[in-house]
Amino acid sequence: MERVERVERRFMNQISEVPIHETQAVLSRWVRHVKLRVGHLFIHKGFLLLIIGFLLGRALILSKLTPFALPFFAAVYMLRRDKAALAFIALLAGSLTLSFEATLFVFVGIFGFLVVNAFIRKFFSESLKMVPFVVFCLSFSTKLAIFYYLLGNRTLYEAMMAFVEAGLAFVLTLIFIQSIPLLTIRKYKQALRAEEIISLIILIASMLTGMIGWTFYGLSLEHVMSRYLVLIFAFVAGATIGSTVGVVTGLILSLANVGNLYEMSLLAFAGLLGGLLKEGKKAGVSFGLLIATLLIGLYGSGKAEIIPTVMESFLAIILFAFTSRSLTEKIAKHIPGTAEYANEQQQYVRKIRDVTAQRVSQFSHVFQALANSFSTESLTSSDEDYSEREIDYFLSDITEKTCQTCFKKEQCWSYNFDTTYEYMKQIMLEADAGILEHNHKLLREWDNHCVKASKVVDMIEKDVTLYQANRKLRKQMNESRKLVAEQLLGVSQVMEDFAKEIQRERENHYLQEEQIFHALQEFGIEIGHVDIYSLEKGNIDIEMSIPYCEGRGECEKLIAPMLSDILGETIVVKREECAAYPNGYCRVAFGSTKAFVVETGVAFAAKGGGLVSGDSYSMIELGTGKYAIAISDGMGNGERAHNESNETLRLLQEILQTGIDESIAIKSVNSILSLRTTEDMFSTLDLAIIDLQNAVTKFLKVGSTPSFVKRGDKVMKIEASNLPIGIIKEADFEIVSEQLKAGDLLIMMSDGVFEGPPHVENYDLWMKRKIKELKTNDPQEVADLIMEEVIRSRSGRIEDDMTVVVAKIKHNTPKWATIPAYMYTKKAQ
Repeated sequence: MERVERVERRFMNQISEVPIHETQAVLSRWVRHVKLRVGHLFIHKGFLLLIIGFLLGRALILSKLTPFALPFFAAVYMLRRDKAALAFIALLAGSLTLSFEATLFVFVGIFGFLVVNAFIRKFFSESLKMVPFVVFCLSFSTKLAIFYYLLGNRTLYEAMMAFVEAGLAFVLTLIFIQSIPLLTIRKYKQALRAEEIISLIILIASMLTGMIGWTFYGLSLEHVMSRYLVLIFAFVAGATIGSTVGVVTGLILSLANVGNLYEMSLLAFAGLLGGLLKEGKKAGVSFGLLIATLLIGLYGSGKAEIIPTVMESFLAIILFAFTSRSLTEKIAKHIPGTAEYANEQQQYVRKIRDVTAQRVSQFSHVFQALANSFSTESLTSSDEDYSEREIDYFLSDITEKTCQTCFKKEQCWSYNFDTTYEYMKQIMLEADAGILEHNHKLLREWDNHCVKASKVVDMIEKDVTLYQANRKLRKQMNESRKLVAEQLLGVSQVMEDFAKEIQRERENHYLQEEQIFHALQEFGIEIGHVDIYSLEKGNIDIEMSIPYCEGRGECEKLIAPMLSDILGETIVVKREECAAYPNGYCRVAFGSTKAFVVETGVAFAAKGGGLVSGDSYSMIELGTGKYAIAISDGMGNGERAHNESNETLRLLQEILQTGIDESIAIKSVNSILSLRTTEDMFSTLDLAIIDLQNAVTKFLKVGSTPSFVKRGDKVMKIEASNLPIGIIKEADFEIVSEQLKAGDLLIMMSDGVFEGPPHVENYDLWMKRKIKELKTNDPQEVADLIMEEVIRSRSGRIEDDMTVVVAKIKHNTPKWATIPAYMYTKKAQ
């Protein structure tokens, strides 16, 4: 009492010392502290097992059998051996409230289990599997021994009852082994299986049988608590679980006392009605119990017993009303199908997603730090100092070889250091530039200054080649460092964008999903489910499950046009998986189509009409809503040139599809090809990247010929001056942007086509005139006509590899007309 008073005084002092607006925070901290203490007392200290053991120790079946005590102790002993003593004391205390025979049965059974289990553990590694059989044998033999020898009841009936009790003990052992961990071990993220839920209900209902005989003002306590249990599970998990709990609880109570047989119907009906009315919160579930009580009570017991039955239900409703929300939410988190369980799973997935995004972001920062460390910008300030030191080292080496044995060393380097140093530095710089032999004045002045002038000059001219090699090597290293820095920076940016994409959480579109579902149902299309992942303009992402249509194309012909009308933009089928679900339904993903599409045509020919061309071309569908067209011309002709150009496009495609910026991708390809071999094998690259949402096109021309855009009667030339790929390791490539329009023809060609016509002084004007004269807009026909015109100009001879790629920009017109979605309000906001 003194300790309780001290705690109360400390609590009141703490409340009085804080401002009023902080009182609520203090109260919440105390409530949280009390919850933690209670949880620690019940779970870790084993007080909960003490209560369960006491009730199971006095629980009866058919007012005679006590099959609960030994299975409960066996399960606790095998799973929580540190709490076995508490379970033993609780079971003995409970059995003492029944009779001496019950207490003797519990004591002898538990003692026998300890002896037999110790013996079994020596011969079986998995002794837990043997526990139900041990319990069955001990229960049967102990009961027979007590009845036959101690009580003298040697009848076949008693033997049969002992066998029935042993069978119940066998089943209860299996049930308690599953259910006890649920009450004694905290389970945060794990869902309860159906078997675990039933086992837990059986354990709780068995505890309620231990309350038989307890009354409160004439009201049966086991009836109150059983209805309270049904209210909890109906409110948490709905009609299915609620009615199941009612059936199981009522069945066990009726086995304990035949007079409770009608209770099974009442509890099952109450669980069903309460679960159906759970949308009405606690009031709806309570109303379901009252309806069930009135109906079953009048039918089963008549008017005389209706008032106590109703009062028991009211008392259960009062307990249910005062049940904290945190308790129901904690129970709901472990039952699949509940909103709380779904939220718990979402939080877990969100946590995993955030951790993944954080790790990816960390890798991005690592790559960015590496890029900064490799960047030559940090070394710019020290380049001049390094050059000065390198010159000093060079001159020091020359001095050691020439001046060290000279008799005028002291005069030149002690008294005229600056003059001597400047002369030698100037000689070295001009020798490096290759103009020393033309500077007669400097040589004459140096000859007057130094007695070994010619020897020093010869030594400088000899060693300057090594200086130039070192400087070239340092320059190459700096260029390589810059290239590596740019590539690392590009990878860092891709990873940072990926981290942001991971963290993009799916928005809740429950209303829109329901509206789309009903709109399609009203139209007569059967839908399994609708999941909306994004309603962003131009980036809509919807997934559905529909019955297999046997190849009739319902998704493309009906559902997509209806979604187009509902959402106000063109929707197409992105992917379709037939019979993807166990019920035979298909999984179909719908998404926004692009504003533009590209239609292409290609014409190519190898030199001399051969089979292998040194030119390569590629049309690449990038995952970012872009379309890339590329032509590469390898140096020379034949298979070797073809391999070089094909390798260029392969590397480019691999890098572009990772999402790295185009300029960095080109530099990476250039670096790889320039470092791969020392042979003079170079490639040109003509790249056009078309944004399919707005038709803005980026052109990267690396040693390639101009491209042309035909818009009606107007022909535009697009060109840029860049060296071919692989010639130099360090290159800055010029990017040209152009806004294309629907109906434009983009014509790209290799030099064999552009420079093909003989006796032409201005290739640009000739090609523009030929393109302007074309009477067709079909890409394939345009490519064939240009190729034919160039070959005709050379009298049918093919002097070089030739490739023409023509792309036509078109508005994306849906294949199927939009279907008006009746019974639906346009585009839910």
